Amino acid sequence: MNLRTSFVTALSVATLVVASGCAVSRGQESMGAYIDDGVITTEVKTRLLDDKNVAGTSISVETLNGTVMLSGFAKNNLERQTAEDLTRKVKGVRSVKNEIAVRP
Repeated sequence: MNLRTSFVTALSVATLVVASGCAVSRGQESMGAYIDDGVITTEVKTRLLDDKNVAGTSISVETLNGTVMLSGFAKNNLERQTAEDLTRKVKGVRSVKNEIAVRP
């Protein structure tokens, strides 16, 4: 009986550890949302790198729950706005925070 109780307790603890490990960061996102955000970030970054009017290497992209934050530097306001427009066209993007600074 004692062995059975120990086994059930160990199994319960293991289940709790694994289940709590599914929370990605401080309970902000589920694993599915984290993966979706990763896909959005990758798609945005790819579009920025593919567009000849945007210096994609100078812009950082972070996504949390469908909200994309752009940061970094642009040569002018047109490049800054183009980066935001490209981001808004990506499937799954709910909103865009454009923190790109324009360097004179």
